[in-house]
Amino acid sequence: MEFRTTFNITPSPVKITYNDPVMFIGSCFASSIGNQFAAGHMPVMINPSGTVYNPVSVSGTIDSITSKSEYKQNDLCNHNGIWLSFDHYTDFSSESASEVLYKINRSMNDARKFISSANFLFITFGTARVYRWRKSGKIVSNCHRIPSSEFTHELLSVNDIVTLWNDHLSRLRLLNPGLKVIFSISPVRHMKDGAHGNQVSKSVLFLAVEELLQHESCPGYFPAYELVMDDLRDYRFYDDNMLHPSSSAVEYIWDAFSQCYFDNSTVALWHEVSAISKAVSHRIQSQSSGQVKKFAGNIISRIDAVSKKIPSINLDTERNYFLKLL
Repeated sequence: MEFRTTFNITPSPVKITYNDPVMFIGSCFASSIGNQFAAGHMPVMINPSGTVYNPVSVSGTIDSITSKSEYKQNDLCNHNGIWLSFDHYTDFSSESASEVLYKINRSMNDARKFISSANFLFITFGTARVYRWRKSGKIVSNCHRIPSSEFTHELLSVNDIVTLWNDHLSRLRLLNPGLKVIFSISPVRHMKDGAHGNQVSKSVLFLAVEELLQHESCPGYFPAYELVMDDLRDYRFYDDNMLHPSSSAVEYIWDAFSQCYFDNSTVALWHEVSAISKAVSHRIQSQSSGQVKKFAGNIISRIDAVSKKIPSINLDTERNYFLKLL
């Protein structure tokens, strides 16, 4: 008897290799999968504006990347002596406006260069609920712990999202005709909206993405939400807050993701590179200098083999670490 609800994911006909730059934009789940790319030293950029959750904020991030305009001080807000951007995560905030602008504009410039040559863009929507700053009516990506009384909130309609994103998909196609856009819905529940409110919000996202999949650019869809809710479907696959997937759940989704978008050789190479990276944090138990040198020499040989196969993979940090152990 089968005690799980499993389903098959159709493998992508277009595969991701170590030669394909990939960008992830969206909720913290997008960061979780993007970090797996980084662990394997694959060419990746993750949330250049910081974590964003709703379709309007994701859209705003892409607008900031693709436009050639730079942020200026009047684009920022000063709250209790801290300069911040409602378009960016708190990591960009500072007591110095010039520092905030430098970090934002540098990140946007880097992202602009990256997306122009990227082959894949993964978009993860977390919620259809948005917050507007009362002073300007602007939908914000982050409230920065400013009192909730200074914001109004609303639920986007399916039509709002579809209209906005159909236009975005068309513009992205003009910017980079070879870019493959893939949507997913975050399995993280937004309980701030309440149990029912979260379900309504996710339903809006699903209906909107279903319509967007009909766009002429042929975007794709990866069932991250379904893997957690329908396949794993157990609280042991959640983190301590009972809202975010646990590390084992992320690994499970990553396995499904890699089987969908990687061929066998890329999977094998990712495992080898990520193992080399993890070896840097490996606690060496042996007190024998000979054993330590043997271990280090073995890792360096593996680094040499990877570098010979894919010269673009930069393992200089790992190489230098183990060279010091010889």
